[in-house]
Amino acid sequence: MERGISMLKVAVIGVMAVFLAIPLKKDKAEFGMLVIMSACLLLLSLSLGKIQEIVEMVHKVEDYLGNGSMYLGILLKMIGITYVAEFGANLCSDAGYKAVAEQIEFYGKLMVLAVSIPILMTLIETISSI
Repeated sequence: MERGISMLKVAVIGVMAVFLAIPLKKDKAEFGMLVIMSACLLLLSLSLGKIQEIVEMVHKVEDYLGNGSMYLGILLKMIGITYVAEFGANLCSDAGYKAVAEQIEFYGKLMVLAVSIPILMTLIETISSI
């Protein structure tokens, strides 16, 4: 039940931030943007607690996998990169800086490619040994 309550809190924080920002959008857009960014940072901080639980579970899974845990680590890095890139890009885009948002997304894609190179190299080595 705790997960449902946490999700309810997150949804209420998000909706309340939007309700607070809507009246400010017309005359004081900069304050509305501050309300939204503050809510996003608050929601991100709430997410960090859940990330700790996930990391603990991943360590347990790594113990079971042995050598295969390298691939799990790479997969988790890729997921983390995409979440961070999307979060940053969405904030910039919502603030009206679409060009910056696109650069964050581009760099995120490059980082995913760079992190995945060990998997690509293993695949190439496997294919060449056949």
